[in-house]
Amino acid sequence: MIDTDIRIVSLIPSATEIAAILGLQDAIVGRSHECDYPPEIAHLPICTEARLDGKASSNNIHNNVGKILQSALSIYKIKTDVLEKLQPTHILTQDQCDVCAVSLPEVEKAITQLTHSSPQIISLQPNTLRDVWNDIERVGQIFGVESVKILENLEARVKICNRKIQGLSIGEMPTVACIEWTDPLMTAANWVPELIHLAGGQTLFSAVGKPSVRVNWETLVASNPDVIIFMPCGFDLQRTQEEAKLLTLRPEWEQLHAVKTGRVFVTDGNAYFNRPGPRLVDSVEILAEILHPEIFEYGYQGTGWQTFKSYEKCLSR
Repeated sequence: MIDTDIRIVSLIPSATEIAAILGLQDAIVGRSHECDYPPEIAHLPICTEARLDGKASSNNIHNNVGKILQSALSIYKIKTDVLEKLQPTHILTQDQCDVCAVSLPEVEKAITQLTHSSPQIISLQPNTLRDVWNDIERVGQIFGVESVKILENLEARVKICNRKIQGLSIGEMPTVACIEWTDPLMTAANWVPELIHLAGGQTLFSAVGKPSVRVNWETLVASNPDVIIFMPCGFDLQRTQEEAKLLTLRPEWEQLHAVKTGRVFVTDGNAYFNRPGPRLVDSVEILAEILHPEIFEYGYQGTGWQTFKSYEKCLSR
């Protein structure tokens, strides 16, 4: 039985989703400005705000992030007045990426300013899929919630997906470039290479559990991936479609193997790949649909992913 005195403020979307899948949704009293799932938490007070414009161009966002971090500030601000009113007993946050959410030092600083509560900080730092499972288990233990069946279900879905591609030869597993940012060009890492492998692909450039890496255009062209998947951090399907068009301006774009074979895709990275929570399982299933449509049909097309339409093709419609 969940303690009714628990008051949770979640400052990162993945933690909100972890709390919700553990049955702690009703205990969440506040959220970050980016927490939007499950939809039932949308009415909750917002406890953070960004110091930059998320609607700016990729290059401007990247440059502004750099300037803010160089000035020793966090990219996000905590609304301490809102926290004071909510009087949380626990704050869920992260210490994995200062660009993804409020930094841990910023949270610790905010807590020192509270007068009516002294919440416990639960900081998550996932780099691999196993880390995410461990986070679910740890959060469950802290709040006295059993997570065994939840984890068994999540892991079973991954195993079912992976089992179906076991008979494929290495030649049937396409090379995949996952684009996490377009300007500058960066490829997704941490848990993403692991997801690619589980779904029957060979990831390029990035290593499991390691940070995202910058890749110059010439290197991408030279690698000539079989599949290109766009999953920019924090962008939904529509914004990702717009971001992907930037690369079509490159003279070598039309010569890429993935472009010639129609295997360029955009995804809702914000909802799936960028969030180290329960929906990483959905992300594996999305990748399986993309990489092996002859085997998988989970039904994510149109919501979680879609085939990329170049600017020229969009104009001709």
